[in-house]
Amino acid sequence: MTGAGKQRKVVITGTGIWSCIGTDVATVGRSLLEGRSGIGVQRERLDYGYRSALTGIVPEPVLTKADVSRHMRACMSEEAKYAFLASRQAFSSAGIDADYLAAHEVGCIFGNDTSAKAVIESAQTMADGHDSAMLGYGSVFQCLTSSVTMNLGAIFHLRGANFTVGAACASSTHAIGLAAMLVRQGLQDVVLCGGAQETNLLSLSSFDALQVFSMRMDAPTAASRPFDRHRDGLVPSGGAAALVVEDYDHAVARGARIIAEVAGYGFSGNGGGISSPDERGCRTAMERALDDAGTSVGDIDYVNAHATSTPQGDAVEAKALSGLFAGEHALISSTKSMTGHECWMAGASEAVYCTIMMQNDFVAPNINFCEPDEYSKELNITPVAVRTPVNTVLSNSFGFGGTNAALVLRKI
Repeated sequence: MTGAGKQRKVVITGTGIWSCIGTDVATVGRSLLEGRSGIGVQRERLDYGYRSALTGIVPEPVLTKADVSRHMRACMSEEAKYAFLASRQAFSSAGIDADYLAAHEVGCIFGNDTSAKAVIESAQTMADGHDSAMLGYGSVFQCLTSSVTMNLGAIFHLRGANFTVGAACASSTHAIGLAAMLVRQGLQDVVLCGGAQETNLLSLSSFDALQVFSMRMDAPTAASRPFDRHRDGLVPSGGAAALVVEDYDHAVARGARIIAEVAGYGFSGNGGGISSPDERGCRTAMERALDDAGTSVGDIDYVNAHATSTPQGDAVEAKALSGLFAGEHALISSTKSMTGHECWMAGASEAVYCTIMMQNDFVAPNINFCEPDEYSKELNITPVAVRTPVNTVLSNSFGFGGTNAALVLRKI
């Protein structure tokens, strides 16, 4: 690690993913190209009290002592398990092993904004038994929203910056942006970053209470319809995505495979209603990311839209995108049409999806986009996969509380 000084080029050298459309990068790539949805119905959600039983179907992590010690497994929340599996893939992809981690300082920054299951189950245990001793040793480490980063730091013996970003659905985009800033400024050479989202039915009942979920339970794979005129709400999902970002010169010196450059990061706050999206805020984040990358809208080949399939949110983003990309060649899609809304994980998973498209020269489809509304009709949205070179992408994330984030990724 070097001190702060001349800004450095930041690159991605490793990626990992655990999601409803695949639990490794190769499988996810095929799903994206084929437009394969990972959304299904979990009837137990209706029994619990949800209006909608739709969700991304994410395979349950099954960890053994060969993966993580029993002592550490007791400390891991659901989302920490997802993050461990994605991070192990990312380190392997980056050519980083235990010997490297022992000899180098590596940071860890993840986006995560809840650990609801652990908190609710702990409260129920106390309510039933009236004895805190029944909670067990690992409960406190599962309950914290920093459960992901503290567990990853301990399991992989990471000795660099270690913290969690809580910024609603923009959490993991901010995590990647902050990791890139630390590397760019010379404060870290390598950072493991990403996002994680628990998928249990205890975690998002409050979202269901806001009536933001789609009710298309008779056609689950058609339920998430970003930008489509007939969209009726989002579909919750989750898992984890991880990226290894590092200084370009450091990556070259150790012979790492370079996947893409983190060229720009932009952010903004709406300063308005706590649950209301804002066109100006969306646009500001995008413009700052473009400025930070030293690029223009004409250089962007693909925009991975935040669009979650809600009537209001999609309309606001469509207006912001129209203001920047009308008449430009960039193709636009929302991968949430296939994955549902991966919430705190979404920015990181979508960064991984973008790198897959860049490496394989295609743009993933916005499935279920059958009829545009008055705002989306102005956009170059593709409902099918398109084989085309993808050299520079813009990826958006907007969250409750008016937090906005955008990344520009560039092929090297």
